[in-house]
Amino acid sequence: MDTSKIWDVVVVGGGPAGMTAAIYTQRSLLETLIVEQLMPGGNVAITNKVENYPGFNEISGGELSKRMEDQVKNLGVEFLSGQVESISQDEDLKYVTLSDGSYLQTKSIILSTGAGWRNLGVPGERKFTGRGVSYCGTCDGPFFKDKVIAVVGGGDTALDESLYLERFASKIFLIHRRDAFRGAKIFQDRVLKNPKIEVVWNSVVTEIQGDQIVNNLRLKNTKTGEEKDLPVEGVFIFIGQEPNTKFLKTFCDLDKYGYIITDQEMHTRVDGIFAAGDVRKKNLYQIATAVGDGAIAGYMIIKYLEELKCKEEEKNECNADQNS
Repeated sequence: MDTSKIWDVVVVGGGPAGMTAAIYTQRSLLETLIVEQLMPGGNVAITNKVENYPGFNEISGGELSKRMEDQVKNLGVEFLSGQVESISQDEDLKYVTLSDGSYLQTKSIILSTGAGWRNLGVPGERKFTGRGVSYCGTCDGPFFKDKVIAVVGGGDTALDESLYLERFASKIFLIHRRDAFRGAKIFQDRVLKNPKIEVVWNSVVTEIQGDQIVNNLRLKNTKTGEEKDLPVEGVFIFIGQEPNTKFLKTFCDLDKYGYIITDQEMHTRVDGIFAAGDVRKKNLYQIATAVGDGAIAGYMIIKYLEELKCKEEEKNECNADQNS
């Protein structure tokens, strides 16, 4: 990548928000680059099934992501695979520094880095990650064919992933810290009617145990304090997400959970830097809201760069008058 090039827009993160923003900026003839660490689509790309995105009764997350990627690439948006280490700026430009030491120069930035899966933070979790501990049913489900497994969580993702994993596992224990699910009613009904899924209410995992791979979970009842062992051959953890904002440090305002604070037009407190999607503090984290954020961010970038151009032209005219 030519580091001397000055981009109109650099989009950090290639999920639905980032790709939508890029559609708007590229169609306005702004040179747009998307920097993505893993794969276009983000968490959507590894989602088993999407049922609440307009236009599709049902579509896999992988297919939806691929359609978005194809559309963006057909418009001429460039993609760069890389991890962003930091953001900085001077009076004229903004800089995106990558983990390999290279950097990008740009007039504006859209932060759409999304969020990653939250860890339980219990003994054994890190040790057995990839050896029985997983955070992605679509990725790892086939490795657990005819095995007894556990799923931890009670939201939409935990319920939906349990329903996906039951095609592989012989038995699923769904462990939830409360006595009622938080997920959508349609998912709750499907889970409770599924004979292969047994719900373990009012329980938390306190330790993940095993030899070379996971073979047991230590559980604690949240009401009685009683502890017990649950022999399983794998555990999938879906207890929420954490925003991918560590690289920002103090560059933007973050809430206490690490989400970027913006206004309704996706502005951060830094002029020319916008945020969109699951990385932004808001009330609803869905593909549809990420796309909406991306559209607004893309539009506001267009307006921002138009104003920047006008100011530059006025400055040049003023200088010319002074020198004449």
